[in-house]
Amino acid sequence: MATIVRADNLGKQVESGGQPLVTLNKVSFSIEAGESLAILGASGSGKSTLLGLLAGLDVPSSGTVELDGEDIFAYGEDQRARLRGRLSGFVFQSFQLLPALTALENVMLPLELRGQRDARQQAEAVLQRVGLAHRLHHLPKHLSGGEQQRVAIARAFVVQPKILFADEPTGNLDANTGAQIIELLLELNRAQGTTLILVTHDEALAQRCGRQLRLEAGRVVSPRPFTGEG
Repeated sequence: MATIVRADNLGKQVESGGQPLVTLNKVSFSIEAGESLAILGASGSGKSTLLGLLAGLDVPSSGTVELDGEDIFAYGEDQRARLRGRLSGFVFQSFQLLPALTALENVMLPLELRGQRDARQQAEAVLQRVGLAHRLHHLPKHLSGGEQQRVAIARAFVVQPKILFADEPTGNLDANTGAQIIELLLELNRAQGTTLILVTHDEALAQRCGRQLRLEAGRVVSPRPFTGEG
């Protein structure tokens, strides 16, 4: 399998109270296409910072990130945004659905932005796949938390991304619903060959992923840092 994500000596430093604060320190690892990786750590460990850097949503203080062989920080923000649009999908803890749009319209939106004429058919198909064929025309406020997250997952997968980034996707859900959402993410990961990179604090859910990466104080502590070889 080809390496699709590679981080090399990735670091992030910010100013806090006039003093430098290191939030991520010399993180190196690689992920092969189709793998699932859980990034674990306590609050403040740097896991969300790492996810943001891998996705190109933030700029590192040091180091590089390659997505599908491209050094994303060799580009400006506009080019990185286009690269994200071509390669990536996102699922967030807070769902981030547009409240004035129905479930169907939320899922159609990224396809319409690409100019795809069959947006409605594709959106209906993926919503059916995540078990929401009966909720197509409901607004987010009329959906449960689990249903809203399923819409968010459908929206992420409808563009068939090579990489899916998920930041605490079960954080606002009860344990049973959260387990169902992780199962859905992993099922779609396997079915579409999408690489899944998941941030979570839940040990049991993390174990459902093929690999785990644990951070403490911005450093990889378990397993040993991946070298990026292979």
